[in-house]
Amino acid sequence: MFTGIIEDLGVVKDLQHQEENLHLTIKSNITPELKIDQSVSHNGVCLTVVNIQDNEYTVTAIRETLEKSNIGDLKVDTIVNLERAMKMNARLDGHIVQGHVDQTAVCTAIENDKGSWIFTFEYDKTLNNITIEKGSITVNGVSLTVVNSKDHSFSVAIIPYTYDNTNFYKLKKGDVVNLEFDVIGKYVKKLFSLSHFN
Repeated sequence: MFTGIIEDLGVVKDLQHQEENLHLTIKSNITPELKIDQSVSHNGVCLTVVNIQDNEYTVTAIRETLEKSNIGDLKVDTIVNLERAMKMNARLDGHIVQGHVDQTAVCTAIENDKGSWIFTFEYDKTLNNITIEKGSITVNGVSLTVVNSKDHSFSVAIIPYTYDNTNFYKLKKGDVVNLEFDVIGKYVKKLFSLSHFN
């Protein structure tokens, strides 16, 4: 489980395909603190550390992960948002993030808003995910608050600190991002849909 508060920006150093799996080697400042079998969020995707060498570590993404996220789009030298799993005795500064991406979205607009930035994203509404005004959303692993919620799009406001310390500073119009919708909202929506059949 994660919080959506990014710890470090990693750099993709190597990509190796093995049948339907993709092995990603990441260079990061947090590598010396990692251990084999540890969970790390990469752009919001929970992946397991399988190898550590100096200041680089390797994780493996399976086919389902590649199909549901932007992990398969990564290239060497791409910057990724990193977060280790939360400690149970630590503050939950973001919101509850599972590291299980629901779907991707496309950045459709970036506006400078008097020192901050407004990013707008559109996603496939046929997958039945929803956002709500002032609700939580995870974009590329970053815990954010929804503004301007619509049935297949939403915006988020990015403050300078978040812009500088996540890969939002690299995002441009047309880029694909990972979305994890609020887990509480997903359960409420599921219960509501089931109640219609009782």
